[in-house]
Amino acid sequence: MLKALMTGALGALMIATPLFAQGVDATGEDRGEVRRISTHMGQMTASFYLELEDEEPDGNLQFEPWQMLDDLFRDDVVFLMRHGPTDWSKRDIENVAPTDCSNQRIMTSFGMARMRELGTLLTANDIRFGEIVTSEWCRNRQTLDNLMIGMQRVDPEYADAVDVEIDSNVNLLLSLQGARTAEPLRERISAWEGSEDGPLLIISHFTNIDEVTDFHVYEGEMLVIDPKRENRVLGYLRLRSAEPDVGHFNVSD
Repeated sequence: MLKALMTGALGALMIATPLFAQGVDATGEDRGEVRRISTHMGQMTASFYLELEDEEPDGNLQFEPWQMLDDLFRDDVVFLMRHGPTDWSKRDIENVAPTDCSNQRIMTSFGMARMRELGTLLTANDIRFGEIVTSEWCRNRQTLDNLMIGMQRVDPEYADAVDVEIDSNVNLLLSLQGARTAEPLRERISAWEGSEDGPLLIISHFTNIDEVTDFHVYEGEMLVIDPKRENRVLGYLRLRSAEPDVGHFNVSD
């Protein structure tokens, strides 16, 4: 049912429903605002000062269903994320090691900019993770690095405060030095009980996420999962600019 919701029209009439706003930056103004744009879809926006003049952020974070809004701010949920946008003109060579960045598909400059934007939007809207776990693969670590840059635009001390772990158990499924099964990922989600510092973020891969949830996610998309309800997927959160990729979706070149 939720998969059907994910294809909902983006052109629906926007109904503004501001819930909160937050000013946080002395050099500019960072504000988070939540809007309901259709029966099932919501958006988070932010107006913020950017030091990099060449970056023009979309400034729009989309989530669905709208009824999941309160769950986004729970500390006992898990955000299961696919790495950010990559260069599909270069594929991983056979049996490439996860840390061999020169021989695997890595993020584009566009993708890195989008992940910085995502980090800023999340933090401006007061979504801060208590723990972060990432795959060893280069594109996943690049995703984390750029998320952190975006988060630090709003909260300069965030990177020093959050616990970060690189875990081979969330590596690309069935690849060289990868996860043999999705069970360790499933068990890690199930074991999360929450943290006073925020929810858990796991940055993994399309195949792993599909195996655990049966959902096909875009690059940079997050699923919100409730361990207390047998790892039920509550909804998704992604940049409105996110698009299906040619590697896992039926997209013409």
